Amino acid sequence: MTILGPIKPIESQAADAAHRLRPTLSWYHLIALGVGAIVGTGIYTLTGVGAERAGPAVILAFAIAGAVCACAALAYAEMATLIPTSGSAYTYTYSVIGETVAWVVGWSLILEYSLACSAVAVGWSGYLVGWLQSAGVWLPEALLSSPHAGGLVNMPAVLVSLTVAGLLMAGTRESATLNIVLVIIKLTALAAFVVMALPAFDIANLKPFMPYGFISHVEGGETRGVMAAAAIIFFAFYGFDAVATSAEETRNPGRDLKIGIIGSMAVCTLIYMAVALAAIGAMPYTALGKSPEPLALVLRTLGHPGASYIVAGAALVALPSVILVMMYGQSRVFFVMARDGLLPHGLAKVSPRTGSPLLITGLTGVFVAGVAGFFRLDEIAELANAGTLIAFIAVGACLMILRKRAPDLERVFRCPAPYLVGTGAIVGCVYLLASLPTHTLTRFLIWNLIGLAVYFVYSRSRSLMKKGREAA
Repeated sequence: MTILGPIKPIESQAADAAHRLRPTLSWYHLIALGVGAIVGTGIYTLTGVGAERAGPAVILAFAIAGAVCACAALAYAEMATLIPTSGSAYTYTYSVIGETVAWVVGWSLILEYSLACSAVAVGWSGYLVGWLQSAGVWLPEALLSSPHAGGLVNMPAVLVSLTVAGLLMAGTRESATLNIVLVIIKLTALAAFVVMALPAFDIANLKPFMPYGFISHVEGGETRGVMAAAAIIFFAFYGFDAVATSAEETRNPGRDLKIGIIGSMAVCTLIYMAVALAAIGAMPYTALGKSPEPLALVLRTLGHPGASYIVAGAALVALPSVILVMMYGQSRVFFVMARDGLLPHGLAKVSPRTGSPLLITGLTGVFVAGVAGFFRLDEIAELANAGTLIAFIAVGACLMILRKRAPDLERVFRCPAPYLVGTGAIVGCVYLLASLPTHTLTRFLIWNLIGLAVYFVYSRSRSLMKKGREAA
């Protein structure tokens, strides 16, 4: 017991059969889960949003966000193999720092995953509209955008969210296998984009390279600068933490988790840098920043309408893989918090047929669909990033604390230079968090104040750790 609440012993992470997820995943499923989550809206749509904030230096913003995530990924790899149980950063924080901080991290993860799903659904909707319009099909504008954008509801975003929730409810292994197919389609489309866009590379499009400077600042009523772009592009990199949430459903977590987390990050960083360089080099960043489908726009501008149609079509097929992985991660965090008694325990039941939590997945799908239908992409992505940054800070801290507290604990994967990596993850994430717009930080603070109220009014007294101590 600490001032930050009870600490859950690492060896007590097991659960009874009725509340334990079934191990069905191998390392190739995990790499596909990571790539499926990482390569998505970030590169297909946020390339344009980042270019609007940083100009051609959006390439540098990708590198900065990737470096911070690399530190976090190494920390995750050690913690995930040390505590191979669902829950990701929430579970690690519970076992290292204490229940109260774990609640804040879990509450932030709920925000992260839910809004990430919603942001991708909105990005998918943008590609769908562009794809249909290029084929001469025009749908009612009121049903294609949120009220903030002048419509009534973003109906395509709502429908894709509910469809993916249905797929997840069908079973984890089935969903993961489908995800592999979607990832292959997505990577093929991105490779084709690079091959067609690179020949049109013009160095003049990179000048001025940093038109809005490096530091995040407000200019003309908009947040600008390389760090402002990195703070939102950061959304494009996280996804490996969703791999960590699959620990309990992994057949050989000691081997497969580190392969899945580090492998997916390495693959995706290379892909991002290549695609961003090809896109920015092919046309002025001012044009990219105004498009909800920047990659397809580049190909149309270069005189490849057919290829543009195919790449946009591939995005339509493959972007749901991101929603699938993020919704999977969110439902597992929700599930573990319920299993620990911090949320209604009845939510932690799994289906005897599929081995997955049906009720929690369905509720997640409805919430995601609601956010996707009524909010803008940039607003959703920024708020999702705030939740992720808090989780990454917590994992970096857990890595260093546990190395100090239990240096002789057997570790399947040992993070190199743990104190340097942990510090890099914390400092980098704090800087990115501070670079988010003030209104985003305010909303995030309100979200966590609501969360703390729920914890002290409801969850703290119902915690299974508290009940265990009282029984003892």
